[in-house]
This record gives sequence, C-alpha cells and structure tokens, in this order.
Amino acid sequence: MGALNQRYDILVVLMVFFLAIFFESRESFSLLEDETLSYRQLLRAHNAPEAVTSPLEEVVIVFTDEAFYTEYDKFPLRRVDLSTLVERLHQMGAAVIAVDMLLDFNSAYGEDPTLALAFESAGNVQLVSQAQFNGEEFSHLNKAIPRFDEVTTSGYSNISSNSVISESIGRLRIYPQINESIGEWPFAVQAVASYLQTDDVTVADNMLDFGGQLQVPLNQFNEVYIDYPLLHPDGKGGIGRLHDVVGVSASDILFAMDEEELDDLSFLIADRIVLIGEVAEVAHDEFETPLGNVYGVEIIANTIASILKGGPLQAASGVLEAIVALLIMAAILATRALSNPTPRNLVSIGIVVVYSAAVSLVYVYQGLVLSMSYVLLATILSIIVINARFYLAEMGQKALIRDAFGQYLSPKVVADLVKDPEKLSLGGEEREMTAYFSDIAKFSTFSENMTPTELVNVLNDYLTEMCNIIIATEGTVDKFEGDAIIAFWGAPAIQEAHAKLACFASIDMNKALVPLRARWAEDGRPAINVRMGLNSGPMVVGNMGSAQRMNYTIMGDTVNLASRLEGANKAFGSDIMISEATYLQAQEFVDVRELDTIRVVGKSEPVKVYQLLDRKGETKGLTADLVTQYEKAMRLYKERDYAAAKAAFKLALAIADTDGPSKTYVARCDEFLRNPPKADWDGVFTLTDKG
Repeated sequence: MGALNQRYDILVVLMVFFLAIFFESRESFSLLEDETLSYRQLLRAHNAPEAVTSPLEEVVIVFTDEAFYTEYDKFPLRRVDLSTLVERLHQMGAAVIAVDMLLDFNSAYGEDPTLALAFESAGNVQLVSQAQFNGEEFSHLNKAIPRFDEVTTSGYSNISSNSVISESIGRLRIYPQINESIGEWPFAVQAVASYLQTDDVTVADNMLDFGGQLQVPLNQFNEVYIDYPLLHPDGKGGIGRLHDVVGVSASDILFAMDEEELDDLSFLIADRIVLIGEVAEVAHDEFETPLGNVYGVEIIANTIASILKGGPLQAASGVLEAIVALLIMAAILATRALSNPTPRNLVSIGIVVVYSAAVSLVYVYQGLVLSMSYVLLATILSIIVINARFYLAEMGQKALIRDAFGQYLSPKVVADLVKDPEKLSLGGEEREMTAYFSDIAKFSTFSENMTPTELVNVLNDYLTEMCNIIIATEGTVDKFEGDAIIAFWGAPAIQEAHAKLACFASIDMNKALVPLRARWAEDGRPAINVRMGLNSGPMVVGNMGSAQRMNYTIMGDTVNLASRLEGANKAFGSDIMISEATYLQAQEFVDVRELDTIRVVGKSEPVKVYQLLDRKGETKGLTADLVTQYEKAMRLYKERDYAAAKAAFKLALAIADTDGPSKTYVARCDEFLRNPPKADWDGVFTLTDKG
C-alpha cells in the first residue's frame, strides 16, 4: 500500500493518457481539436510551399454577389437566366457544371422546361441535394424536382461542423451507406467523379478511390480534411475570398454582349469544374472555417481541390497516434525524477512546446494530421497531478517526521530532522534477524457469534497479552493486521540471541493462551487457537514506505517465509512452526519435533520445519511420550515403510488423539500406500495452499 501511495500520480497519469487515446480514437471532444486544426491550417497557409497553398486552377466559381444583383435588379436568380448561364458555360467548354442551388420546387413562372432543356443539352450538369439525418442515421435525400433530376447528376451536401459546439468546418464526411442505398455521393465527390469521367467510386479501408485514377486517404470516420489555401488581404482590412481568386462573376457571362466576349473568357472555363453559387450576404450561405468565414460554394470548391490533390492532409494512423501519446506520457513521467520543482516544470513546459511544435510542423510541411488537443490536455493534467503529489509530500513531510519518528527517536533527534528533512533517509539496512507472524485460526468462525463491540474487546485482550510478552522478550511489534501480529527480534538494537528470544516469546504466548481460553469459556465465548511462524536470516529493516507514510518495518524473502510458515501450520495441525534456520540458532535452548521438509507456495527451495514445543528440557508427561512415539513413526516414514509408519503414528494418536501432525501423517501414509511416490522422490512435500 505504501508503494501504491508513492506512485498514485503514475496511476493517474497512465489513466489520463489512456483516456486521451480512447477519446481521440472516438473524437469525443472535437471542439478543442478543431481549434488546434484552425491554428495549424493558418500556419500551413502562410508557411507551406506556394505549390501547396495556391488555389487549384481546375476549379472555377461562377458567382452571384451584391454587385451582380444590383445590376440584375432582382433576387434570386431566375431559372430562365440560370439556363442561359448553363448553356453559355457549356459552350465555353466547362468539363462539369455544378450548380450549388437546391431546385426542389416547381417554378411559379413556368421556367422549368427551359432550364430542364438547358441541363439536358449540356449533358454535364450536376445539381445539389440535401442529405437528411435522424441523429447519426441517414433518413432521406431532398433532391431537385424529377424534371431536373432525370437529366442531371446530383450529390448531397452535408456541409456541417464536426463538433456540436464549434461551427468551424474543416472536414467533409462521406457516408458510404448513402451510396449503397440510393447511389449518391457528396457533391464534391460526385463533381470529381464526373470530372474524371468515372462511375467507379468506392470507399474501403478508409480510402476514397475513383476507379484507380485517383485515391484519397480518409480518416477513421471516412472524412476528407479540407486544405484551405492562402488568401491574401483584400485591401479593405479583411481576407480575400476564394471567388475573387478563382472566380468569374455571373454578370460577365450572363450579360455578355456577343460571342467574342464569351470567347475571351473561355480560357477561365474550358476543361474545368465550374461551380455556380451564391456569395451574396443576402443568401446567408456563409460558414466558419479555419481561415475565417467562407461561402458554402467556396467550401465545396476547396473540398474538390483537396480531393483532386489526392488529399494533401492525411490523418495519422491510430497506432501512430497511440505511440506519440505514450512517448509524451513516458517523457512526463520521467520528470518525476526531478524533485526540484523549477527544473521539473521547465522540462515539462519544454515537452509541451516541443510536442506542439513538432505536431504543427508535420502538419504544415508534411500534411500529416496528428491529434493535438487530447495529448496536450493529458499532458497538462499530468503535470498538475505530479506537481500536486510533490507539493503534498513536501507539506506533509514535517508532520510525517514527527508522527513516524517521534515514537522511537529522542525529541532532540526528531526536532533536528524537522529542521533539516534532507537528513531523513528512507530505506534500511540488512541484518540477521528473526521474523514472527501469528494469526488466529478460523477467525471468521471465532468472531461470527460476537457483536462488533465484543469482538473488539476480545481482540484487545488477546493483542495486549501477546504484545506484553513480545516487548518483555525485547521484541519489536511491527504491526497488527486485524487479528494477525507481525513482530521481529534483532532491531532496532542488535540482538545476537534473536532466534532464542523469538522462540521463548512464542512459547510464552502459546502458554498465555491457556488462561485466556478459560476466561473466555466462562463468558461463553469460543476457544481460540493461534498459529505462529518463525524464520531467521538476513532481512532488511528500517524506515520504509512513502513520503506520506512510513514504518519501521522488515522486508525480504526471510520475512515472506516466516509468513508462509504461519500458514503452513494448517497443513500439519500444528501451532508453532519454525524453520531450520531458526532451530539451528536456538537448538540449545528449545525442544522441538521435526514436522517435514516442505516447499511453500511461492518458493522453489525446500525448507525443513519443526514444531516448537517448549524451553529446553521442559517437555514432559504425555507430550514427551507423544514426541518419542512420533519420532519412531517419522523414522519409519523416512524409510518409506508406510504401513509400519501408519501404525506407529496411530500409536502416537493413542497417546494424544488430537495431535495434528500425527493425523496428517496417517492420512499421508494412506495415500502413499494407494499411490506410492516415485523412486526418485526427494522427500519434499509441496504445499499448494498458503494456509
């Protein structure tokens, strides 16, 4: 738990970045991302090579604006005059005539036959339709009236923002399902298909394909990024419009006096995609884009140009997005190594700047679109979390020192540490010591018939009695974990006889349980049995934990084995199990009987274990008789005479019918008589349960 507390900021950073990757893949928050795309598109428009930023000449806009309507003296454009425009554009050699006007109602002036005839005569006219959706589901198309629809091609217009909050338009989404159901593509896609004279348009694996003539990469949502060109100032304090650069006023064509005027303009029209659309404010056909407000027909023109260029802006793959995010996450996590906030934050800011610059540069010069906002937000949140962790650690350090060290250091030393926390050294030293673990057997059964208050009182009695004995034998109580006690001998003061002291404490605690059981029996409470495990050897002891909380505790494989031995008692029905390492150091002072050579869970090396009985020479009466008979049975067991060993263990049970180790070996002898062990068995019994 201490390690977890120390690293909670790592977990938060991991969570934040993985959420960023997830949300990026779904574009859950596109508002900020679209803002970063706007800034990057501005940089691209002003800094990319001219070949990239220049408008495409293959697309021309024939527009109607305020000046046109002033001269025309009516609004909107009449269909009979639209037919004249179409006829003249066809005469001038337009490859595709794309009309950005929804002609979904009949003319009140009887002009439809004339316009339909013009469409049919031209043979290359495309009309706009409107795709209608119910949420994300396609509903139907609003198309031109049948008279027009029968003699033209059409494409749906779904000019809309990618965000429900922002209105900036930077992408065209293609809906393959619309084409599959009714054979319709977006207006810009259909215009390109007509220009390339192909009906073989497909979308597969995020690739828009025009019959093998042209392929345009799409992002994971089948979207084309619109590469808006650079438009210079208009001289009136604003930015120029696309129709001023690649456009021809409808008045120049509609009001041309003769064929010669049209011939003079033909070089602007011939073999090009010609869009007819409104750029008058009265038409209310303006939309927000990364480069400012743009008329709808200009967005279509830019989209067509982006498609014809093969999609100069290409979305990075999901794998690349994830790799970049993980690299930034690793860099931010690496700043945790800097405890000084100034260099840590300078490095963090540097990471943000370098990342932002790199993502912008590849957008500007390579046309690679890497998501920016998600990683930036994750980075900023991670920097805040890491700084918060360091701040809280620093603020809590002085109180921590008082709380953690005041219990076992002199007030003078504690005061010195508070003044100079740098003197505080987390960690410990390796020592030869003895670790002790104990646990109440079947604690849930023991506690189920008590109220919480009764249980607390019983535990307090038990823990107080046990701890008094530990302290009396110069041991150190490490911690309590519910009913479990963890203690050690050999620190803080060096104790050469740590194994002996630990064994004596265990014997005394086991004996102290007898009067406790009697007292609890008088109160109608169940008997209590305690399992204890001891192991001696090298272990680390010292101040361990985190900057928020630390303990004077023990760690290491020796400690882990002591814990396993406590649980291993269950397999033998024993109460106090000690390792051979402990026995060898205390053998002159204690009585034991050998239990087995076992391999505990989580350990590969076998260990010989013993049951601790009493101080040396104090094992008497029936217990002494039991041990004598038990040892005879053990010799027969080791000789693999399992039938004789079983009989001998039963004689031991005749002396003490509750003896757990004898019961264990009777059952094991039965098993070996049915299924003898292999001839090369090493005699080690492997436990499969921690106990």
